[in-house]
Amino acid sequence: MTDQLQQTLDDATAVLRSALDGDGDAVVGTFDQVVDRSGLAGAYGVAWCLAATMVGDPPAAGTCALDFPDIDRVGYDTRWVARFVSAYANHDAATGEALFGAAVADGLLPDCLLTLAGSTVATLRSRGGPR
Repeated sequence: MTDQLQQTLDDATAVLRSALDGDGDAVVGTFDQVVDRSGLAGAYGVAWCLAATMVGDPPAAGTCALDFPDIDRVGYDTRWVARFVSAYANHDAATGEALFGAAVADGLLPDCLLTLAGSTVATLRSRGGPR
């Protein structure tokens, strides 16, 4: 395993630990540290890792047709998470990167990443994972 991959996994683990503790400030702080150390690409890697944690082993590329009834009625961050995780599930890194860039441009990336971390924890708990 490369040092960069190990660092991404360590950062994702730190984000999840903070989210499990209900410490949103620490989640955002960890992402800020990643950006300081590795730029937005590093934060994207951690976000992609969180999506992988939610989905597990994705099925064949392009086979996921995820249905989100009334998605336009939920907040930006919730829509973003649904679409970002869908991009991961469909092996669509280009869409994931576009969504990440849009959240940066809209000034909402911290909110989106916090929601992603919370959604990942909720998914783990629904599977009988850590409480």
